[in-house]
Amino acid sequence: MTEAKIDTAYIDPGNPWQNGSYESFNGKFRDECLSMQWFKNRIDAKILIEEFRQFNEVRPHSSLGQVTSVEFKQQLLTTDPAIAISKDV
Repeated sequence: MTEAKIDTAYIDPGNPWQNGSYESFNGKFRDECLSMQWFKNRIDAKILIEEFRQFNEVRPHSSLGQVTSVEFKQQLLTTDPAIAISKDV
């Protein structure tokens, strides 16, 4: 893990609510991508995970009002331009 520069972020045992959005993402990512694939090597994993990420950008999300994440981002930028200045979105 040191060579790949990967660190583990710990939360207190039994307290997944300390980071609920990450826990939710991890569960969905595992169910919708990782559990559905068989990776031959790291390069294969990178390619398939990138395909999942790109698909995830163009599919509508119920939590975003049935718009894609790209459309939601555009809506945010047009309704509140200060977001574009305050954050690198």
